Amino acid sequence: MRNSFGGAKKQLMPGARNAVETCLSVCAGENVALIADEVSKPVASSLAAALDELGANYSAFLLEDFGPRPMTDAPPAVLSALETADVGIMCMTPQPGELGARMAIVKIVERRQIRYAHMVGVTAEIMQQGMRADYRMVDRLSDKLRERMLRAQTLIVKTKAGTNIAAHFDPGLDWVKTSGLISPRYWSNLPAGEVFTTPATVDGTFVCDATAGDHFNGKYGDLQSTPLVLKIVEARLIHAECARKDLEQEFWEYCHTDKNSDRVGELAFGTNLGLSHMIGVLLQDEKFPGVHLAFGDPYGSQTHADWASKTHVDVLTRKCDVWMDDDQVINQGRYQLDRLGLS
Repeated sequence: MRNSFGGAKKQLMPGARNAVETCLSVCAGENVALIADEVSKPVASSLAAALDELGANYSAFLLEDFGPRPMTDAPPAVLSALETADVGIMCMTPQPGELGARMAIVKIVERRQIRYAHMVGVTAEIMQQGMRADYRMVDRLSDKLRERMLRAQTLIVKTKAGTNIAAHFDPGLDWVKTSGLISPRYWSNLPAGEVFTTPATVDGTFVCDATAGDHFNGKYGDLQSTPLVLKIVEARLIHAECARKDLEQEFWEYCHTDKNSDRVGELAFGTNLGLSHMIGVLLQDEKFPGVHLAFGDPYGSQTHADWASKTHVDVLTRKCDVWMDDDQVINQGRYQLDRLGLS
């Protein structure tokens, strides 16, 4: 199929080729479902061009063609294409209330176990930064962290901004690696570089002085000047405070959408060593070296957590100091690679 998203921009092609060739390992003749929205058309056009170069067959879907946004349900044509695709790619900018539609797409991906890149929030800037990373090195670091955390008892995270949390873990729940080398077993966000689990407990204060997830990222941007201070007891959010009272109230209400919206569903390491600074976009910033949390759905199909939520919102902080038990592995947002057996 010809590229229906417009002409590809030269500066986006290295990242697009990395996504298609290295991360997704697309081969000539494979069938790819490429899903995008109007905002993400420049990225989609570069991905389509990279697929053309490989000789892959792709079906292109523009979400606005199926009705107004936000979309409350995934378009049937998109779901049908994923039922026969070998590979799926979705690049789009999220809007409030669309999580259910995205989860319907992911449900088919997980059931069919196809290779799938989830590029929600991707921008041209990200294609020129996070998508140019050495994903084989990201994979090595991610493997080392996962091996260590499967044995660790406690994780301590502190920042000068006031974050001070202690997390403990359930050995029955898995640590999931999304390092950018995508397999049928696990789909991945792109850009990638994350190792995550559902923690058993988290206690303390987490200061979100970077970005927050879902629609909060696009609406409120970087929170460095107006941090969101979150108090957590036994993995439940018990208090939120922010100088921006509109954000404080909206975040609190979001985290009380259902009975598990206030529960810490994810604790994750960012492992993309190709990133030098945060840019205010969650999709990339959550891969920045450090540790972050998310409230709501625990991605139980991957971590094996036995609960769920209709919501999921990440919260990020800057320049973490992180200890696995008594061993400091991150200092001011920099991995101590020698302590992880890497150099």
